[in-house]
Amino acid sequence: MNSSRFEEITSLYADLRIAVVGDYSCDRYLEIDPSREEVSIETGLPVYNVTKIRAQPGASGTVLNNLVALGIKEIWPIGFCGDDGEGFELQRELKKLPGVRMDYFFESDQQCTFTYCKPLVMDSGKPPRELNRLDSKNWNPTPKALQKKLAAAVRALASEVDVMIILDQVDEPESGVVTQSLLATIDEIKTQTLVIGDSRRGLKNWPHIIYKMNADELARFTEGESKTAASELAQHSGQPVFVSMAQNGILGASPNGAVTHSPALPARGQIDIVGAGDAVTANLAVALASDAKIPETLELANTAASVVIHKLGTTGTASLSEISAASNLVSPKSPVE
Repeated sequence: MNSSRFEEITSLYADLRIAVVGDYSCDRYLEIDPSREEVSIETGLPVYNVTKIRAQPGASGTVLNNLVALGIKEIWPIGFCGDDGEGFELQRELKKLPGVRMDYFFESDQQCTFTYCKPLVMDSGKPPRELNRLDSKNWNPTPKALQKKLAAAVRALASEVDVMIILDQVDEPESGVVTQSLLATIDEIKTQTLVIGDSRRGLKNWPHIIYKMNADELARFTEGESKTAASELAQHSGQPVFVSMAQNGILGASPNGAVTHSPALPARGQIDIVGAGDAVTANLAVALASDAKIPETLELANTAASVVIHKLGTTGTASLSEISAASNLVSPKSPVE
């Protein structure tokens, strides 16, 4: 892709309206100063003193953060949080972001806020070192009344947005946003807008929408070598299929059976892969909504992932200027912002 084509595609991003339907977490980073370590008088165990706490939207919120970084006009989160402190923090951080509309983000007193609490040891002159994560999740089914609100939100926005991203991030079935009733609603509205879906539990039995998955998820979905399996799946569903393969890049299969492979960019020093898949999802969605061809879509998504994995100690994002710089698409005299 040359710089003029890059600008042609990405210049459309500022007019896009996107809904992100899924499980939003509150990512809470606890920065620990190891020079202030103590020993508890009561227990005799080490005390890690936290000198800074920061929160940011995670899980589906990581996709949303990437959309913000890409300069999307309007972003509609469809999801829920609990009536708790983490929910307050999550909503506060979402409301700060430009273009984010909170009309369909619900608070529930029957569910807790999905939370990843990440203690980080901040040694001077060294990359942050993450300790054991502390997670808060829902283990009970999403209340029926809340499921109905989420389905109604999807119906309300289906014809109003350019693309709808569906993200299932929870391990316990029916405990998050993407329940069987919500998938039935997606099946109803899938002809009204572009819909792309990703699920950590796999996309089997999902409606025929654009699938984004990793190689392991593809193997659970259908048998065969990755290229052949992706091609057959795309032909069967009538929709493109994208398969991220970590250091081996990304596959893109079109409904006509053609498969494109885009290799990953080389790593430069230490990396952190957290958030790379979400950056890929965000960039696939916006590129497809901007009429990019599959090879162009893969190139943009791969480059965004490369930017993100080189950001340590946070779940990073990739802006257009960072993507253009990483791929050398734009000369220093003609930056894309």
